[in-house]
Amino acid sequence: MTSDKAAANGGAPASPGAHGASGGHSQGGFPALVVGAIGVVFGDIGTSPLYAFRETFAGHHPLPPDELHILGVLSLIFWSMMLVVTFKYVMIIMRADNKGEGGSLALLALINRQSEGRKWSKGIVLLGVFATALFYGDSMITPAISVLSAVEGLTTVEAGFEGWVLPIAVGILIGLFMIQSRGTAKVGRLFGPIMLVYFTVLAVLGVWHILGNPHVLIALNPWYAVRFFMEEGYFAFLAMGSVVLAVTGAEALYADMGHFGRKPIGVSWLVFVLPALMLNYLGQGAMILSQDMATALQTIHNPFFLLAPEMLRLPLVILATMATVIASQAVITGAFSVTQQAIQLGFIPRLRITHTSAGSIGQIYIPAMNWGLMVMVILLVISFRTSSNLAAAYGIAVTGAMAIDTCLIAVVLVYLWGWKKWVAAPLIAVFALVDLAYFGANLTKVPDGGWFPLLIGFIAFTMLTTWARGRALMINRLREAAMPVKVFVQSAVSSAVRVPGTAVFMTSQAQGVPHALLHNLKHNKVLHERVILLTVRIADVPYVITGKRTEFTDLGQGFYRMVINYGFMEDPDVPAELAQTKSCGADFKMMDTSFFLARQTLLPSEKPGMAIWREKLFAWMLRNAESAMEFFKLPTNRVVELGSQVEI
Repeated sequence: MTSDKAAANGGAPASPGAHGASGGHSQGGFPALVVGAIGVVFGDIGTSPLYAFRETFAGHHPLPPDELHILGVLSLIFWSMMLVVTFKYVMIIMRADNKGEGGSLALLALINRQSEGRKWSKGIVLLGVFATALFYGDSMITPAISVLSAVEGLTTVEAGFEGWVLPIAVGILIGLFMIQSRGTAKVGRLFGPIMLVYFTVLAVLGVWHILGNPHVLIALNPWYAVRFFMEEGYFAFLAMGSVVLAVTGAEALYADMGHFGRKPIGVSWLVFVLPALMLNYLGQGAMILSQDMATALQTIHNPFFLLAPEMLRLPLVILATMATVIASQAVITGAFSVTQQAIQLGFIPRLRITHTSAGSIGQIYIPAMNWGLMVMVILLVISFRTSSNLAAAYGIAVTGAMAIDTCLIAVVLVYLWGWKKWVAAPLIAVFALVDLAYFGANLTKVPDGGWFPLLIGFIAFTMLTTWARGRALMINRLREAAMPVKVFVQSAVSSAVRVPGTAVFMTSQAQGVPHALLHNLKHNKVLHERVILLTVRIADVPYVITGKRTEFTDLGQGFYRMVINYGFMEDPDVPAELAQTKSCGADFKMMDTSFFLARQTLLPSEKPGMAIWREKLFAWMLRNAESAMEFFKLPTNRVVELGSQVEI
């Protein structure tokens, strides 16, 4: 991946020698971090009780709500939470952090940094990229199914509200995407307390019904899951496609680790979230078991809201809707963060990124991603119309990403942590068995809607890999045509007129002479007194410590080579870095500094590298990339762009 990682279009491949430091977690005491984690990290998995239990019995592969099936499903839900969420993510994967940061791309960067050159490293990179691509499909479905399932609760208050469900859900979602540009810092402070109330209500409703039928607690015995499979076989396997909805959102624990830390997330899960969720699922099962079959067949279509007395259902609908909005917000901001990482790591073209908070680097807004997500989410709601239909599309992206995480963690255990293979193999085998079973069960959903996240995933994967490969090819072509710096300095200084000021030539490679410099000398026939050949590198770590930020080489005759290193969670700001530089002669003054950029026009050719259709796709992406001027925060009145043509 390092060779393909042209940092943010104007930068260079990441340097293994750029060492990082931890970025630190959100400020505040441990209790504040625990509450914050409850409000942000667990929104997705926290709203699963609205539809997960229901879909197992009333979804596309319905089961009769009798004792065998209810106890079997509840046992599957409990042990899935224990194996997948508690053991796999909280106890194992969250220990594999990249300088405090988590997520598929952070884990991929960690593996890549320590396994470069191994035969299997390219395959691991592709798996990590595909997990990221699947995330985009998931980020479209989560807001749609969450908000829609909450608003559908209105029909338990008054059947006449059925016609209003779609308009209200669409209105809420449009409003949610409309406020993204204003930032979520202020609203985010309410997330924790609201979710605390929500999870408390989940637990109270569950306990109330469990007290009426404590027999349901025997479902915690894994024997009932085994018995379910023994007696139902294939239908139990199909049921796993819906049971997995109870653990969707587990990957968010790892992805959001950089904001809150491993311990606060682990404590909030084990002490508060897991008990609240399981009590609610058990309460839904206890309620159904206490009813006759005719009543149970009616109740099973919306058991979550029917847990509450009739007079409290409307407040429960409002609270659940607030929780689903919070869950959707977390997914949207997660999409922004993943996109920023992908841009920095060289898998996505530059996009305009706006910081919505002066105090938090993680508060960002990406307009293109926001409006693209909004359009797709609204189309999903209008097309699928009910949360039950959306449930058929939900799960396959999550289980695919979970299976890929198991492959990545296998590499971490053996090659990074040095576990003996005979010790790691049984653990990985258990994780793989569970992941593949859930993924296989979800493959049966493909005709009913599961094709959607797979389609989005393959489109995203194609674009991510096309951009990375195209950038690598373009850099190689430019490198082949580059003139050695020493030769250029000796010949140019003797023939060109030197003018006052500083010229900064942005170049994606830290060798050779930038094309912009050659073109400037050819057309203007002058050189500035001080010439900086500047490369921005994005390292495989989230943050780069100050002492490792900049590298300098004095090339003589007023020429300097400068490299600025950033982590993939950092925001490049070239003028700010230059202002702190003391190693290139006099201090930098923006009014005496000109920035020269090369804008490449791509010419698809028959040269070996990529298929013609991928070259054309890459050329389109290159044309629509955000200007390097804005991406690197260069002053608009001090930038000169010079064009060149490149064949790949």
